[in-house]
Amino acid sequence: MPLEYGKPLRAHETPIPGVLLIDLPVHGDNRGWFKENWQHEKMTAIGLPDFGPVQNNISFNDAVGTTRGIHAEPWDKFISIAFGRVFGAWVDLRPGDSFGTVFTTELDPSTAIYIPRGVGNSYQTLEPNTAYTYLVNDHWSAEAQGEYTFLNLADEEAAIAWPIPLDQAELSEKDKAHPRLSELRSI
Repeated sequence: MPLEYGKPLRAHETPIPGVLLIDLPVHGDNRGWFKENWQHEKMTAIGLPDFGPVQNNISFNDAVGTTRGIHAEPWDKFISIAFGRVFGAWVDLRPGDSFGTVFTTELDPSTAIYIPRGVGNSYQTLEPNTAYTYLVNDHWSAEAQGEYTFLNLADEEAAIAWPIPLDQAELSEKDKAHPRLSELRSI
């Protein structure tokens, strides 16, 4: 799928409160492309919170069908794609009326998404050599993993329609063992 150049910078609301899908302007020519992945003044002007990122992470995935998540970390994140394309799936795991709400979309270098803490994040690569990058507003540590909320990628209630069936995808053993929404609801 060719990259769309020249989209205006815009934020779109999603069914999950606080989750914003962002169109990023990408400028390209015969040499390749360029984008401002995060520009504080412009991003806050279109409605993104001033979430104060302190760390930038990149997850490189060499195979199509690599599937990661569903993890709700104790920080906010701004996710974009440096190379490739992913199917993203997010599930609201915060207590309240929107608990269990699901939003899915494809991301490429011309899109980004803002995910507030408590919303489960996951993705599946749709192209080889995909680089998934994200800014977070707290530092990762092994101890912080004790504050994560996890959801099983195959949860029947969330019913995420993964483009590549999970039995044909590359998953970690840990992700296969995460609890279901029904178990999380009873906590």
